Amino acid sequence: MQQAEDFRAESRTLAAILEELPEAEFHRATQFKDWTIDHVLGHLHLFNAAAEASLKGEGAFTSFIAPVLQDMQAGRTILECQFPWLDGLSGRALLAAWREGAERCADAFAAADPKARLKWIGPDMSALSSITARQMETWAHGQEVFDLLGHERQEQDRIRNIAHLGVATYGWSFRNRGLDVPEPAPFVQLTGPSGALWEWNAPQDANYINGSAVEFAQVVTQVRNIQDTRLQAVGAAAENWMRIAQCFAGPPETPPGKGARFRTGR
Repeated sequence: MQQAEDFRAESRTLAAILEELPEAEFHRATQFKDWTIDHVLGHLHLFNAAAEASLKGEGAFTSFIAPVLQDMQAGRTILECQFPWLDGLSGRALLAAWREGAERCADAFAAADPKARLKWIGPDMSALSSITARQMETWAHGQEVFDLLGHERQEQDRIRNIAHLGVATYGWSFRNRGLDVPEPAPFVQLTGPSGALWEWNAPQDANYINGSAVEFAQVVTQVRNIQDTRLQAVGAAAENWMRIAQCFAGPPETPPGKGARFRTGR
């Protein structure tokens, strides 16, 4: 499954900027809810392991995720829920464990049937959707690490997977907030890092989004405010979507304010 290799590549790209990072740097806060690099790696490591467990069957997944769900039901945040499972793992030791786990997860999904139905915290999903979600979350949480360390990520056309997920969750972004879904969905025309042109939905003169696939992915994953991009959103449906776009599961999240997320100097 190509998407498994895309997830692997995304994980390796993030790992590459952390290879020489001193231990103390893992505890610096990012612009995402003051999560540290350590918190980001712990979160990715936990849910990579959960995805891998889902491939082993409903029983294996239920057993793995039960303690996390119990903590969530007890009122703990998603961040706090990872600490018992990590059992003190942090810093460079966590980096090594996350890298090993990501490779193992990629291997498992590479050999999986893309259409296999897998249990998850929310609705069941296909193996293809599951590993695409892992790539998306690695890329999105990786953004706060790249921003903090002042690095510019060298994007590749695998970003199309995340852009596609963003388009596919158009309706979800509204329904998740109890809003009616505007129809028809906007025409989306994006340019990939290689210059490739990608399109979704029927062409429309007054209801469309046009621009960089990377910037579109930044908006739908909520790592940038649309006003900090050069995306063109024309028409009420397109404009309203870009204000609330959310391509990940969970309760409605508020996108970052204008200028709140940016690449820093070291």
